[in-house]
Amino acid sequence: MLDNLSERLQGIFSGLRGKGRLSEDDINDAMREIRLALLEADVNFKVVKGFIARTKERCLDAEVLDSLTPAQNVIKIVLDELTELLGRTDSKLEFSSRIPNVIMLVGLQGSGKTTAAAKLAYRLKQENHSPLLVACDVYRPAAADQLETLGSEIGVRVYRGDGQDPIKIAKEGVQDAIDSLRDVVIVDTAGRLHVDDEMMDEAEAIKRAVEPEQILMVVDAMTGQDVVNVAAAFAERVDFDGVIMSKMDGDARGGGALSIKQVTGKPIKFISSGEKPDSLEEFHPDRMAKRILGMGDVISLIESAVKVQQEEVEQEQTERMMRAQLNLNDFIEMNRQIRKMGGVSKLVAAMPGGDKAMAKGQVDEGALDHMEVIINSMTKAEREKPELLNGSRRARIAAGAGVSVSDVNQLIKKFSETKKMLKKMMPAVEEMQAGNKRKKGKKGKKGRRRGLPGMPGGMSMADLKKIQDMMQ
Repeated sequence: MLDNLSERLQGIFSGLRGKGRLSEDDINDAMREIRLALLEADVNFKVVKGFIARTKERCLDAEVLDSLTPAQNVIKIVLDELTELLGRTDSKLEFSSRIPNVIMLVGLQGSGKTTAAAKLAYRLKQENHSPLLVACDVYRPAAADQLETLGSEIGVRVYRGDGQDPIKIAKEGVQDAIDSLRDVVIVDTAGRLHVDDEMMDEAEAIKRAVEPEQILMVVDAMTGQDVVNVAAAFAERVDFDGVIMSKMDGDARGGGALSIKQVTGKPIKFISSGEKPDSLEEFHPDRMAKRILGMGDVISLIESAVKVQQEEVEQEQTERMMRAQLNLNDFIEMNRQIRKMGGVSKLVAAMPGGDKAMAKGQVDEGALDHMEVIINSMTKAEREKPELLNGSRRARIAAGAGVSVSDVNQLIKKFSETKKMLKKMMPAVEEMQAGNKRKKGKKGKKGRRRGLPGMPGGMSMADLKKIQDMMQ
């Protein structure tokens, strides 16, 4: 999703970087290309008009045109405006003191509402809530069966009632949550193929019956510009609080994701990529903007790593990793953790330029599995002390794994580079584990090489490129 837009924008910026100074004509040409790229991505034309006007005005400032790095200033301005377009600040679920809290999902049929309800329940369960799913779609064949199947997979109970009256089912579902000591109720409502009065009347009736703390509209990211009209209709009738953008892993143009906040004023709270229960992620406007501009999303990657580390890694191994004193057994463990984080594809996609590498087929999904075969051909002592691996040992390992000696040499080289990269990443991991927020604009200490803004541990773009290369 949005890959074509990302590629177009990166191409535009590459042209700007080749110029030592930018003229007004250069800015006008760049804005024209950006306008075309946004329109081709199916972004609402009114949104594009406002975005270009604001961006152009800031880019034509004398300080930008006369600076030593005008192209970088233009990119920063586009990043700021794109972040503003997507919502500027994160928007989280808000819970009241009422027990249970009620979350109502609305949207058109086919938007992924039922799946989103189950994913949200799974996420809340992981956050130590006790959710109950309520099946209020009594019209779509097997809708309640689908929700019950999804609920059983994630260990969340589903209330179905008599399967006839959705308003009655919603009210009884809330009461059932009270009786069974559940603190969150997720109400899955019915949708239609298009907006109509019958659907809206029912949604309003359910809203009056259960008085939800949050109403979330589930939107198919592949719908395109029409999603804006649908969202505007729901905003008028049920006044929803935020959006769950589903099917973000699709191959459509995805301009609706860039339009919905500006047109409706409602924030995107979650995005969903994939079918797995854990594929619902909090939406961060700044991180999405960086990914669109090819800057990657390393912070989300580190958060995923911290989560997996907290859940899976034993204390002794954690301490070794903190000191970057890894052995090849740990390399296999890291392989397993990367699988839990979504695999090599998700890891590389979070790196600057990673989306482009994925699109070009430059990422080998089986690279880490190939490494594991080689490591398993080593003795216990060799895995624990890689420095023992002389020429004859490497030849023996290559024969046992069915690979060449150069493959073994390449593995050892990547292992050494991983240890170096880990030393640079660990300060950021430690900081996140302690719950500290990174302070923006903080200057590096004297004598220490500064990295990219927002990058972990003073890492540079070259460092990140090395990590990406290691995964290929």
